[in-house]
This record gives sequence, C-alpha cells and structure tokens, in this order.
Amino acid sequence: MDPSEDVLEKYKQAGKIASDVREKIKRNIREDMLVIDVCEEVEGMIRERGALPAFPCNVSINDVAAHYTSSPQDKMTIPSNSLVKIDLGVHIDGYIADTATTISLGTAFEPLVKAAEAALEKAIEILRPGLSISKFGSNIQEVIRNHGFKPVSNLTGHQVGRYLIHVGNLLPNVHRFTLAKIRSGEVYGVEPFVTTSDAIGMVERGTEANIFRFLKQKSHKNPYAKKLQEYIRQNFRTLPFSERWLQQLVPPDKHKIAFSSLLSSHTIMSYPVFIEASRNPVAQAEHTILIVDEGCLVLT
Repeated sequence: MDPSEDVLEKYKQAGKIASDVREKIKRNIREDMLVIDVCEEVEGMIRERGALPAFPCNVSINDVAAHYTSSPQDKMTIPSNSLVKIDLGVHIDGYIADTATTISLGTAFEPLVKAAEAALEKAIEILRPGLSISKFGSNIQEVIRNHGFKPVSNLTGHQVGRYLIHVGNLLPNVHRFTLAKIRSGEVYGVEPFVTTSDAIGMVERGTEANIFRFLKQKSHKNPYAKKLQEYIRQNFRTLPFSERWLQQLVPPDKHKIAFSSLLSSHTIMSYPVFIEASRNPVAQAEHTILIVDEGCLVLT
C-alpha cells in the first residue's frame, strides 16, 4: 500500500537529512581521526537538523563489514590507506532513511568502491513492482562479478518499516531462490556489499558488540537498571541504540552493573560486528528506496 502524503513527506525529509549528513561526513574523513568523533559528529548533525538517529552511526573499517560503532571510551582511530564504511540512519516520527558510503583513503580500494556503487545503480535501475527478488539478486551478483569482485552473500538489503530497520523482505546481493516479489509502496534499504575475488565472500560474527536494541520490559531490583530500561523503552522503542547515548543517566559508578543487568536479563540484545570471514576488505553503498508504480524513488 502506498504511503499517505504525510508519511511520504516524513520519509523525504528523513532522506534529505541522511543524504546531506552522508555527503558532509564523506568529505571530512581523514586518517588518524578518532572513530568516536566520527560517530558523534554524524549523530550530532542529524539532531541539529531536527531529526533523530535511527541507529548508532556505523564506522566499519577494512574487513569489518558492518555494525561497528564506538563504545563510550573508544580510542580507535582511522588507519592510513584504509577502507572506511559510514552507515547512518535518520528517522522522523519512526519513518527511517538508511544510507551508507565507502571512503577509500588512498587509491588501492577505489575499484572495490566503484563496484559497490555500480551495483547500487543497477538496483535503482531495475527495482519496480513485480520484480522477482531472485532476479534482483542475480542482477546484483552479475554486476559485482563483472567488475572483478565478489558479493558478500550473507549480508542483504532489507525492507524498512516504521520504527523497524529490518522487516519483511530481504534483498540479497546474490542469486537466491524465492517466490517473493517487489510491491508498490514498500520501502527498502538497498545495500550491496562487495569484497575481493579471492575472499570467502561471507561475514562472521566478531566478539565485539556496541549496538543494542530493546527486547522486553523486565522486573529489575536494581533501581539504576530500572531507570535505564525505562529511558531505552521510551526513547528508542524498537530502534538500535548505543551505550554512548546513556551516559550521565545514572551515576558513573553504577552504570556498568545496571547495563550488564539489562543484557543478562535479555531486556536488551546486542548486535555483534560482522567481519569478512577471510579478513579481506569490504565496500558498501546504500540508499533507501520507495517502490512506486513507475519504478522506484530514491529517498537518500
């Protein structure tokens, strides 16, 4: 079902902010920058423009494909000659625009970036109501292989819902048999992930996890855990959040135990970083796209 004019306007506003912030941070990335400064600059720019982050800014470097954001005291810096993926999300009243870009510091990874961007361009060209999702994946895989690279087979694009980053259909970057088809009115985060031809072409879970999501309200004896739970529930709903966003809510010496209590009780869950299994570099490009009767509308 096509969105109402009011909903469409919110998507467009979120998309415009996401696009503006993406292009600005793309110009600012330099080696030796603190990753936490990049995350907080992106999130700050979104808030300054009257919207909210739909999830913590991801800064995923080299073989880290996705889901790296800084912890509160992160000291990581951007290495020289690295491949830096910036993935950011904006929401207005729960309507989400999700976009990503890859910056090659140095020339070595530029062909990989171009392959991801070419795959995204192909997606925009072919997305329309009635398109088979199997055919979509085959087309994206073909573009990436024609550039001499390999798609990451277990990372996909995804349908987006209100206050939901991932809902409904997935958009694979490889051929995958499914009877599902694209329908008018659906919104997708379309994101090809590309790695080198000699890579395994799959990601695995890393040990680090700094992105979280509320699961279910639980009873907590710890008053600081109760306070954190209520703040998370009211402010983020089903959207991912960062522990950085909870600083100063409870006394610093009480925070660690309270936050650990939320994790151990499954009040919240964590998203581990995804790392290319053969430790080869990964590039990403992403737009949020609304499917319309004539084809698709790029929101970001």
